[in-house]
Amino acid sequence: MCGSPAAQEPLKLNYIRMNKILLLVFMFVFTAGYASATDYKINSPDGKISLIVSVGNDIKWSATLNGKEIVKSPKIAMALTSGKVLGENEKVKKINFSQLHEIIKPVVANKRSEISDNCNIFSISFKSGFSLQFRAYNDGVAYRFETSLKDEIIVKNEVSELQFPSGSYSWYPLETGFMSHNERTFIYSSVDTLSNRHLASLPALFQVNGANLLVTESDIIDYPGMWLLGAGSGKISSTWPKYPDTEKLKGDRDLHVTSTKDYIARTKGTRTFPWRTYVIAENDVKLLESDLVFRLASPSKIEDTKWIKPGQVAWDWWNANNIYGVDFNSGINNQTYKYYIDFASRNGIEYVILDEGWYKLGNVLEQVPEINVPELCKYAGSKNVGIILWVVWKSLNDQIDQALEQYEKWGVKGIKVDFMQRDDQPVVNFYHDATRKAAGHHLLIDFHGAYKPDGLGRTYPNALTREGVKGMENDKWSKDVSPDHDVTIPFTRMVAGPMDYTPGAMVNMEKANFNPQFTRPTSQGTRAHQVALYVIYESPLQMLCDSPSNYMKEQETTDYIVSIPVIWDDIIGLDGKVGDYLLLARRSGKEWFVGALTDWTSRDMNLDLSFLPEGEYVMDIFQDGINADKYAGDYKHLKLNVKSGDKMKIHLAPGGGYAARISPK
Repeated sequence: MCGSPAAQEPLKLNYIRMNKILLLVFMFVFTAGYASATDYKINSPDGKISLIVSVGNDIKWSATLNGKEIVKSPKIAMALTSGKVLGENEKVKKINFSQLHEIIKPVVANKRSEISDNCNIFSISFKSGFSLQFRAYNDGVAYRFETSLKDEIIVKNEVSELQFPSGSYSWYPLETGFMSHNERTFIYSSVDTLSNRHLASLPALFQVNGANLLVTESDIIDYPGMWLLGAGSGKISSTWPKYPDTEKLKGDRDLHVTSTKDYIARTKGTRTFPWRTYVIAENDVKLLESDLVFRLASPSKIEDTKWIKPGQVAWDWWNANNIYGVDFNSGINNQTYKYYIDFASRNGIEYVILDEGWYKLGNVLEQVPEINVPELCKYAGSKNVGIILWVVWKSLNDQIDQALEQYEKWGVKGIKVDFMQRDDQPVVNFYHDATRKAAGHHLLIDFHGAYKPDGLGRTYPNALTREGVKGMENDKWSKDVSPDHDVTIPFTRMVAGPMDYTPGAMVNMEKANFNPQFTRPTSQGTRAHQVALYVIYESPLQMLCDSPSNYMKEQETTDYIVSIPVIWDDIIGLDGKVGDYLLLARRSGKEWFVGALTDWTSRDMNLDLSFLPEGEYVMDIFQDGINADKYAGDYKHLKLNVKSGDKMKIHLAPGGGYAARISPK
């Protein structure tokens, strides 16, 4: 679509006749100041975000927030091995403007029980056989390729370039290669310093002109995941892992790609591609409220979902099965897991997981002699507890149909699938195949060693959570999971979706006294910090990582933790700064929960209860004790009478936290 402004007038008039109100209210087309390109513009429903698409020799787009540039993309395209490049020198066939107004009611309410899915849409189709759909939401923008080509196509590469204004910064999850658990530290960096040596997994957060842009993707199906690569001078290029040619298995789990094809995907010629997703937030705390990735994902493919039950999980691996005060040898055996089941049952915890060690590695159907899964499932079922089994993905994939059928017969409720460490096209397809097949056997899935969430939990609600985050397990061998890290990932990784960080340490350490211990692990920061994680971190399967013996010894803390829901009706970001602190509120039914975290800096925060509906409430508070700066396990548990509109100061010790449950009187 090119030509002078005068030549475009008949086109404008035709669109006004077709949908006069739509165009006049919120969208318009305008031509650029040069003859070789035509610009199309849509705004977010609230008018704050503008998305401009420019079609000429190349296809470009840019986004502004309140009139300030946030990002521009110098080029998007898709190159096929046939030599055709979709997006270069294209001729427009049709354009269309539309709106979306829907209410999504998630099967599993990770953040909200009702999601307003409202956006303005610009679709443009080209004579070469593909189209692009762009969307503008109040919290971001997105686009995707759609092809209508015959037979199979081979995608050699996709082009998605970004250019940021000078002075932009990033929280950059630096990677060393495509073989990765995607458990990264987010490094605060000037975008201008990022070169082609700097590879990043997603999501990545960019801070631009006083606002935030989080780059990620949604609805990855039969296609590899997107990564980022610095390009210098404020430029970022996207990159994708190529299709594997040869692979080598090391041990039972590490399937390395040893050579690749010269393309990234072999797929259907008629299909939609993943959404390139850009969350835009006016301030840091608004990032916490976005569920854009979920909204863009494909709707549920599971008709009967009544069997899908979120819940808390007593976890064995982090605490190395270190239970005490018993008259049997703890370890990978039925007696130990019955102890876990008894603990879970007494505390209303829905699940117990059997992590590594229950089967002979390499064969997910062969139990070790000390374990009898059917017996444990029967025992757990009698106590209203479900069993989840850990498996290595490669071993599972080799026996998947037989294994899932067997697990269902045993009475297993879910699987934790680990060590994928890749998101090339075949491994992405494994996620979908495993989740779909697991659903057919009424099995939940928790993916570890995983890439970031992409909305799979909307499409297959039995995929409740996943790792892809540097979580508490790292305290067993490093100092990386500090309070500074804990107040970074809610604004970065968690924006993409649920994260199985596995909180709940009962032995808590100050900065000076923390040292990694593999079999007797402790946490960095205070006890209240650990409790607050259950309010702040989203995961419909939420682990209790410590030993049941420790939880029973610390029953007051345990009672508080198990009272915190794992699914939510609403969220309000109250205050926060990436890497420093945050304060948020969540609603479950008529109750509200407040959570606050700080880095290693002691902090006073203002809590305004104006978000509460009118009325009087009882506030059940779990906060840092007066000596928590010297003894991190010190906490105070108290109750207050409050009402809507009350204001109070809360104090957080270094590495501290705060949690409150607010119930109507």
